[in-house]
Amino acid sequence: MLATNHPLSHSAQSPLIQLNNINLSFNGNPILQGINLNLNKGEIVTVIGPNGAGKSSLVSIIVGLQTPTSGDIQRKAKLRIGYMPQKLTIDPQLPLTTQRFLSLCGKSAALKTAVQRLDIECLLETPVQKLSGGEMQRVLLARALMSKPELLVLDEPAQGVDVAGQAELYHLLGQLRDELGCCVLMVSHDLHIVMAQTDQVLCLNKHVCCHGAPESVSQHPEYLQLFGKKAAEDIAIYTHNHDHQHDIHGDVVEPGQHNCQHDHSIHKH
Repeated sequence: MLATNHPLSHSAQSPLIQLNNINLSFNGNPILQGINLNLNKGEIVTVIGPNGAGKSSLVSIIVGLQTPTSGDIQRKAKLRIGYMPQKLTIDPQLPLTTQRFLSLCGKSAALKTAVQRLDIECLLETPVQKLSGGEMQRVLLARALMSKPELLVLDEPAQGVDVAGQAELYHLLGQLRDELGCCVLMVSHDLHIVMAQTDQVLCLNKHVCCHGAPESVSQHPEYLQLFGKKAAEDIAIYTHNHDHQHDIHGDVVEPGQHNCQHDHSIHKH
């Protein structure tokens, strides 16, 4: 459950993570302002926003890689977090196979289970430097699953993936949520298209601009024609409700600028 003023929750159980009035700044420049957020077991939460909105900084705070300037964070005791970073840079000269890479993260039983679940057995002897973008995505997701996470955090996992690939990924994440009973927190580079099973969308621009539930497109003939039936079942549209606009690159357009602007509703594209 998300809230712009108070971290409320309709769940009877305690949140896995609760953020209270989180602020982050660097050299006096605000990165995040007054963020309140509850992450509950079984929920899927998608964070979207323009470039420089603080999305990755928020993820870093949630997973414990970044300390906020002020505010309070409460985490469930011994919370297991699986984290899939936006990208991972590996020395091209390092002799590292996929199996060795994954073995650095956990026990062999967990590795075997994750590899089978993501169907990447054929990649185990492949050097990680030679993996394609889609293959690396699955390897990083397998790595995140090895801890049997209660909270699965994915930083822009669909970046560079076409709509069909996004739909396939979203379908898989929905299955994993059901199998693990975990919370899924996902950062998306797309300002409109989100996972259909998302419970809450949080639009961030240093502060919470707006939040709400996405709209399913599976019953709209125009989207069925555009994406196909299978993809349309796994994607949804989020319509924004706030007072700024983005250009086609996801940057905020300041008043008076003449950049190409667009309405927040994809129906008008």
